[in-house]
Amino acid sequence: MNASEAKIPVEGTTGGGAAHWLSLAAAPSFAIMALLTGIADGGAMDMVCSLGHGSALSGMVPMYLLMSAFHSAPWLKLIARRRRDAS
Repeated sequence: MNASEAKIPVEGTTGGGAAHWLSLAAAPSFAIMALLTGIADGGAMDMVCSLGHGSALSGMVPMYLLMSAFHSAPWLKLIARRRRDAS
C-alpha cells in the first residue's frame, strides 16, 4: 500500500511522507518491545513478584505499553479518516 491508497497527506517533500509512515511504526514497535521484554524478563511471574516490591507501574513493560498508547494517535487518526471516507 502506498501513501495515496491509504489517503495519507504527503507534502511536496519525501520527508513529509516518510515522517508520517515512521509515526505509524512507533506504536506497534513499542507494543512488540513490551511483549518481548515481558517474555524475556519472566512474564507473568515477574508481574506477580513485583507487586510486593514496589509499584506495578515500575519496570520496562508498563513503560513500553504507555509509550505505545501515547504514540497511537496517528493510528486513531488514520482509522477515523478511513471511516469518514467510507461513509
